[in-house]
Amino acid sequence: MFTVLGDALQVLLVKRPADSDEPFPGKWALPGGFVNIEEDATLLDCALRKLREKTGVITPYLEQLGSWGGAQRDPRGWSATHCFYALVPAQAMQLRSGANAADVTWFEVDAASRKRLAFDHGELLDAAVARLRSKVEYTSLPAFLLEEPFTLPALQHVYEVVLGRDVDKSAFRKRMLDGGFMEEAGMVTGSLGRPAMSYRLRDRSQAALFPRTFNSTK
Repeated sequence: MFTVLGDALQVLLVKRPADSDEPFPGKWALPGGFVNIEEDATLLDCALRKLREKTGVITPYLEQLGSWGGAQRDPRGWSATHCFYALVPAQAMQLRSGANAADVTWFEVDAASRKRLAFDHGELLDAAVARLRSKVEYTSLPAFLLEEPFTLPALQHVYEVVLGRDVDKSAFRKRMLDGGFMEEAGMVTGSLGRPAMSYRLRDRSQAALFPRTFNSTK
């Protein structure tokens, strides 16, 4: 689960209870859990339910990342994991722990990747970050990290945070306006105190695709 806070891409981690009889007590982990065959009609239903139970978050964007399986992933025995990643605006949520999570908080992705996470969650996190950054090069995915309505400078800032580099302002503006995935939402006060047009997404179910990747300003 990703968001942008300030100038950093952040990932949500949950802390496993220290006094638990389950594996990796007191370790940070990605939120997750087991499929409930009575409640979960699909893997997506399970992902949405576990995210809600463990963090109190209902995400506006969720995409399947991949599957991992093996005999050494979990000391309790052979296991398979179906991993999803979520994009949420930080301002629109209040975190809460629960369902076998002692704590829940945001970590900068670089700091989280350096931690010794429970199970093989470090591998899952690295794969999710790589997927997100590669897709940001040619999609409108960062818009899901912003609360609506948003301005073009705010959207460009999120792109640059996720990519880890600057992008050309004029080329960015043209690509966003020509992409057809936003609609005007009225004038607001911009970051410099000047009036600026704000925008909303036309469709929150999927990201728009661009024909080319972004160019650096350098």
